Amino acid sequence: MTFGEWERWSLKRVKSFGNMTYALIIDDVEEVTVNLSRMLELLGVECKAAFSVREAMLHLLDRPPDIIFLDIVMPGFDGFEVLAYLRREPRLENVPVCVVSTESQEETVKKARKLGVADYIVKPAGIEELEAALRSVKLLPRRRIV
Repeated sequence: MTFGEWERWSLKRVKSFGNMTYALIIDDVEEVTVNLSRMLELLGVECKAAFSVREAMLHLLDRPPDIIFLDIVMPGFDGFEVLAYLRREPRLENVPVCVVSTESQEETVKKARKLGVADYIVKPAGIEELEAALRSVKLLPRRRIV
């Protein structure tokens, strides 16, 4: 699917969503956050990007998101440390987390699931996978809007 086809396909859905879901994307690679943001915005999701754990913490303190899209492999603190923090923090413990990572080893996926992630997507993420992740945590309607 080309970007133009994907954009036309997705824009049909945006008008029907009503209140926007707010997502925080935590990934140290700007290109990834830009691509994820574009796809999520086409699904009617308001996005903020954090390129480091420190920046993510500032966003989390400012406004807790409805969902977090988190990379596991990052310099400094890794995604598992972020997950552990989120699960200990009462204000954030129930925020669904979807891991979006290049890391695809079974033990990594199991570790993430054990820490309570709602979904695990191996990069590169597609709009269908993001849409499915949002639906799985009831942040988008179950029926496809065409």
